[in-house]
Amino acid sequence: MIDLTRLSPSRILPAVERRLKEVPFTQAWYQSQQGQKNRSYLQQLHNRYAGKRLFLIANGPSIKDMDLSVLKDEYTMCMNRFYIYFDKLGFVPTFLTCVEELVLDQFKEDFNNLPCETFFNWRFYKHFPKAHFLKEAYSFNPFFQDNLMEPTHFGGTVTYACLQLAYYMGFEEVIIIGMDHSFKEKGMATKVEVRNYEKDESHFDPNYFPKGIKWKLPDLDKSEYSYALARDFYRKNGRKIIDATVGGKCTIFEKGTFSDYL
Repeated sequence: MIDLTRLSPSRILPAVERRLKEVPFTQAWYQSQQGQKNRSYLQQLHNRYAGKRLFLIANGPSIKDMDLSVLKDEYTMCMNRFYIYFDKLGFVPTFLTCVEELVLDQFKEDFNNLPCETFFNWRFYKHFPKAHFLKEAYSFNPFFQDNLMEPTHFGGTVTYACLQLAYYMGFEEVIIIGMDHSFKEKGMATKVEVRNYEKDESHFDPNYFPKGIKWKLPDLDKSEYSYALARDFYRKNGRKIIDATVGGKCTIFEKGTFSDYL
């Protein structure tokens, strides 16, 4: 449920404006040639990996102390700027997802040259000719979408978008690592700020979000609400999400030990 105490004109008016600006993107999703091509691919993707398992790699500092080379022959999905870790990793993950507009906008060249299958925010469909796309639904309350040919709520975190994508693909078990669910930076959640820290201590690399980059501090409460929706939807349909993050602070998912799944 939406927390009415957190609503104010300063939050409501931009949300309304954003929904109005979304109209042409919605039309393009259903009616444009590129939109129809993308939705056709998503239709083919449905349940392609039925019964398989997926390792979902988030970007917390905890992954620095993990040997991820053991995942070389597994299905893996990473997110956002994890690509800067590819060389150390020793292999290319199966998928990379990014739906955060600030990240896509500031690192367009990087995202256009990735060697793996990518899924991005539909608002950027004109910028990434080789990518596939997810369309965001602008409802106030998050919901779990099991049909990604239709708009979905991103739930305030790319991890939630990944969980919906994994479900749609048919993965039966998702093992999350690197979701530390803790940030060194403090401030107002979702407010756009220019980073003035010399080092990024909230991600696996000190240059993950360099000084001068625009970013938004995550809304962890909203993330947890979304995670609970994903957990319950998976459970209801006989599937499972395991949080095998080393020292992770999230309490929503069933906990597991990474080595037990190798």
